[in-house]
Amino acid sequence: MSNVLDVVIELFTWVGLGVGILLAVAALILYVADGTWVPVRAVVEDVDGHRVVRWFDEHGGVNEAPLSSHDDARIGSADMADIFARRGSSHRMRLTQSSPVVRFVALLAAGVLGLGVVAFTVSIVLLFTRG
Repeated sequence: MSNVLDVVIELFTWVGLGVGILLAVAALILYVADGTWVPVRAVVEDVDGHRVVRWFDEHGGVNEAPLSSHDDARIGSADMADIFARRGSSHRMRLTQSSPVVRFVALLAAGVLGLGVVAFTVSIVLLFTRG
């Protein structure tokens, strides 16, 4: 029975550390690819039956982006909103500064790496307790 336990712990160690490192690298690549998002104050307007937000960028240009139904529901009936605009792009905005995908992959990487570290620690403890 102890051999089966050793194999399971070893499997969790290698899979946890290997997959965790790969996920951490993927999260880093996604973070860099996501770019820089700056906070701006936007005006919400009705245009042709749908709502759009308009804001000024750091160069003084006027930018515009349509609101998705989810973003429109979160903003509600407000005529101004605090949004985050992608630096270097004139029509990209979102309501959160960090990407939910990047956050999910980073948390998944942390959890899988944590599993690998715990399995490694249990393996070392079992090694010394068995003599």
